[in-house]
Amino acid sequence: MKLTTARRSTIAQGIIADMTAGTTNPNPALEFYTGTIPASLGGAIADTLLATLTPSATVATESGGVITFGAITEDSSADATGPAGWARILDRNGVEANYLTVTGTGGGGDIELNTVDIVAGGPVAITSGTITVGGA
Repeated sequence: MKLTTARRSTIAQGIIADMTAGTTNPNPALEFYTGTIPASLGGAIADTLLATLTPSATVATESGGVITFGAITEDSSADATGPAGWARILDRNGVEANYLTVTGTGGGGDIELNTVDIVAGGPVAITSGTITVGGA
């Protein structure tokens, strides 16, 4: 699908709004799980929670359909050991905003980590991130 820049921007702004919705917590959450990304949001999750990182309250900015994430606070002590396969972002009320695929560097995932092998008690960090909504 090809989209105009204006439509890409509208969609990207909606994605950011979903991630920043709510008032219960000051920040959204970015959770990493083992396994394969679920087919749809809202179901029970049987995969193992590996780590939870904390995006800034505003999460990201948008320009021309490109979402650029702001600062994301690392998880200094991962919850479990295992290979990260997918992640989800919860809004400030803990409601699922979106799911993202996770791969190693160059793997083409929505999130590319230098290693998908997360070790319990070890740090998990993301230094930068962008998502581009549809092409023109």
